Amino acid sequence: MPNHATLVQRFDFAASHRLHCRELPDQENRRIFGKCNNPAGHGHNYRLEVHARVPLGSGPSLQPDQLERLVMEHAMDRLDHKHLNTDVPEFASRNPSVEWIAQTCFEWLDGPIRSTGAQLLRVRVWETEKTSAIYPG
Repeated sequence: MPNHATLVQRFDFAASHRLHCRELPDQENRRIFGKCNNPAGHGHNYRLEVHARVPLGSGPSLQPDQLERLVMEHAMDRLDHKHLNTDVPEFASRNPSVEWIAQTCFEWLDGPIRSTGAQLLRVRVWETEKTSAIYPG
């Protein structure tokens, strides 16, 4: 009999970004990233899913309201209504593509969730209805 469950919560945020590699010429960036290379950026309505393993039957464990507070404090407040390239230090030198956003959210949330006795299993970030990234994969 398993002694844990996976708690999953979803969060929505709006943000803008520009996909651009500084080491490539502008024309190559436009070819690779198309409209996502717009110099002023472009926006998405993202969805963030957080999956945490919580122990069962061994006393207090991470509760949904506590997980929500941690995600709001450590991820959503940093991302929602931001221009990821300019407002989020982690993306000053890293392309804020969906897979990097997922990895960054995992890094932000791993320690705080672990401090509750739970384990962060993965985060999934949806950039569009068709495109998402899971970290770790």
